[in-house]
Amino acid sequence: MLRIIRSLLLGLLIGTAVGLFFGWLQFPANARNSELSDLAQPWRDEYTIMIAAGYAVDADLAGASERLSRLYADLLGPELRQSIDRIITTSARDLDDITLLVELARDLEQLTATMRPFLVAGEDGQ
Repeated sequence: MLRIIRSLLLGLLIGTAVGLFFGWLQFPANARNSELSDLAQPWRDEYTIMIAAGYAVDADLAGASERLSRLYADLLGPELRQSIDRIITTSARDLDDITLLVELARDLEQLTATMRPFLVAGEDGQ
């Protein structure tokens, strides 16, 4: 019985040592820094909605614009409009999320005809 326990412990130690050697020294994982603009579309939409929700709380238009510019790189206006229009027309987002997005687009002067029906009455700036 003692021989079996020693053999198991020795096998566990050797297996751990070999695993650590290959995992850390021989074939280490390569870290990769990704840009926000590399996100898949569903996650870009989620991030855009989170920015709009943050903007609804703190009303920091410059901060929201800066965060969106990291996501949409050089084409903040056109890509943001297309993204919000696509969210409105193709997804099953809550009306609250759509309203947040439309209010942010309005304040960034990126409002489109698709977004106008979602403005809260009396807040369309007209």
